[in-house]
This record gives sequence, structure tokens and C-alpha cells, in this order.
Amino acid sequence: MNEKLSYPGWRSALFLPVHIDKFVEKAHTRGADAYILDLEDSVPLAQKELARTCVIPAANTVSKNGAGALVRINLVEELALLDLDASIDPAVKAIVIPKVESAAQVARLAERIDMLERERGMVYGSTSIIAMIESVDALPVLDEIASSHPRVVAMTLGSEDFSATAGMMPLPQTLLLPNQMVAFACRRANIVPLGFPGSIADYSDIDAFRGTIEFAKQLGFVGAFCIHPKQVEVLNDVLTPSAEDVADAKGLVKAFEEGLAAGKGAVEFKGKMIDLPVVERARELLHNAQKLGL
Repeated sequence: MNEKLSYPGWRSALFLPVHIDKFVEKAHTRGADAYILDLEDSVPLAQKELARTCVIPAANTVSKNGAGALVRINLVEELALLDLDASIDPAVKAIVIPKVESAAQVARLAERIDMLERERGMVYGSTSIIAMIESVDALPVLDEIASSHPRVVAMTLGSEDFSATAGMMPLPQTLLLPNQMVAFACRRANIVPLGFPGSIADYSDIDAFRGTIEFAKQLGFVGAFCIHPKQVEVLNDVLTPSAEDVADAKGLVKAFEEGLAAGKGAVEFKGKMIDLPVVERARELLHNAQKLGL
């Protein structure tokens, strides 16, 4: 498959332990754009086999209102292959690979997905990949990871595990640089940066969380993983372009294109001079709005 897959526009992706029915059954009431059915951290080793049997039924349950069903697999290859065997299905839209430290890790798992889609008669490319960066060892190879396979549509920093490998506290100040490094690598590879400079585990102060997400939006992040429904509401609210934003972006692009047709490289719009970089930001906003059906 040579064509790069595109990110579906999920603003919020809520983690769920796939083997706990009460969380799965109530998921559709939480309002997330996507749900990450977890086979990794939230599932004890003794229950991994049972959890795999829950994946497809859970994927059908959480996606019944149109949300995306994602699966976070284990990284240990023996477990990862079993996880993929249990997860590649039309009901599952993406695989989340944790603790990625090399492009080769992603490529091997992508090849397995290729084979499983083919064997199961699925449309080639039905399953996207989101890579989680959770170690300082991954920082020097972010570009290779981001461009490792056409299935990779997004990359995100796992704040807690990454901070542990760095010997630091997961604070906005300490997580800003690595998050920006991930975002820059995503932009170079033409994939989507997910995340925010803060701890995913801290949802006690929802006003502070809103401030963090507003800052993340300014940094260019378009969505994030989360662990609590309170976080879902904030992510969806902050990361949704307003009707005014969409109208301004349309007007700006139209003005620029009309100016370009008249031989101008920069034009005035609402009292400001606009040129190509400003237009590209407006086009991305319109693209994201279209993904959300706005």
C-alpha cells in the first residue's frame, strides 16, 4: 500500500479496559470521538487471553453511535501478534502501538496488519496506526517513526511513561519540549500530532486542564488521548472550530485565491495582510472542520 492513510479527525480518544463490561457498555454515553480498547496496561497478564476475546464485541458496542473503535496492543512481540489477530476487523479503525522506539517496530506490526486484512477480505488500508512515544530513547528517531509506514496517521507522547524514563515529573513545563518535538516530527511526515503538555492522569482541576488544551491547540495539536469523561468534554469543546472561525477561514482563503488570480502574493483581509503561511493554517482549520462534519 503506497497511499498514506489520513487521520479521521478524532478530537478525543478515551481509554477503556476492554475486559470490564461496565466501562464498555456505558462508553457510548461519554461523548468521545473514539474509544481506545486497552489490551496493555489496564489488563493483568493473567487476563490478556480473556481480554482478546472481548475486543470485537466491545468495538461494535462503543462504535454504535458512530465513534471510532481503537485498540491499544502490547508491545512484546509475542503478545502483540496475538493482539493483532484478535483485533483486525472492520469494527476496529486503528491500532495504537505503545512504547515505540524504532521505525522497525512499527513496520513489522504493519506487515502483520497487511496480511490479516488480506486474509479477512477487508479493504486494504482499513486499519490505521497511532504510535505512542514513551521513552527518551525514541526522541532521536521521531522522524523515522513518523514516516515508518503509510498506515501511521498520528503520533502522541505518553506523558507518564515518558516522564519516568526521563527521571522527571510530568508537568506542563517539563513536557513542553518533548511534545513539541513529537509535533514537529508529525508535521514533517505529514501526519497528525496528538496530545498536550501535561499529565494525562491529572483531571482533578478541570479548569487547569482546559487551559492546557487551549495551549495545546495553539501548539498545533488536533486531538488527544484521555482517561476520564471530564477530559472528553473539554477536548471536544476546545478543539472544535467555531462557526465564526470556519466563516473567517473561508473568507480568508477566498480573498487570497482572488488576489493570487490577480497576480498578488499577499492580500488584505479584515484589516490584516495575509500570505501563504496564514492561508495554510486556514486551510487546515477548514480540513479539520470538514472531518467533524461542520
